[in-house]
Amino acid sequence: VQLQASGGGLVQPGGSLRLSCTASDFFSNYHGTGWFRQAPGKEREGIGCIIWDGTTYYADSVKGRFNISRDFAKNTVYLHMNKLKPEDTAVYHCATYMGSGTDGCYGMDYSGKGTQVTVSS
Repeated sequence: VQLQASGGGLVQPGGSLRLSCTASDFFSNYHGTGWFRQAPGKEREGIGCIIWDGTTYYADSVKGRFNISRDFAKNTVYLHMNKLKPEDTAVYHCATYMGSGTDGCYGMDYSGKGTQVTVSS
């Protein structure tokens, strides 16, 4: 399965951006779809995910600012990012997951090429 994240760019602090994730397979075939990010010199950080029944999970670092949604008709999952901070600068990737628990999704199935988000004035 090939996943592709898009929509990244340069945005000022406090601004908003919407990322999109498309796949070569139907997202409805997977337990969950989510996002993670990788910044230079930092560990990969899970951002959140949306599972088959629409339940969403978010990392504390983005809770209240980021929102994940999906459109099955377009086979696209979105990451809506608001109130962006310089520390949100990273390459953002989407992935599918095998399961979920109280802390969010686990068991990454597939991920793909990410999209760069830079938050700077």
